[in-house]
Amino acid sequence: MVHEYFKKEFKDFKILLQLNPISYSVLELTVHKDNSMTKRKVQVDEDIYEDLNEDEFEKSSPIEFNLHLKSINLLR
Repeated sequence: MVHEYFKKEFKDFKILLQLNPISYSVLELTVHKDNSMTKRKVQVDEDIYEDLNEDEFEKSSPIEFNLHLKSINLLR
């Protein structure tokens, strides 16, 4: 399975997404400026690409996403 990755940066945090294009499930990471992070699973529909474009998310790399994900798992 090949995931797709997206991100958007805000003033105080950034959001990283791992999208499964087959099941339309998303793993979302929110990374705050103080390095605290949260993750959540979200179910979306096929309109997700339009939503991401409208919300100005950009393509991201799996490396960036997985580095943050590993750091969350290490903190627990």
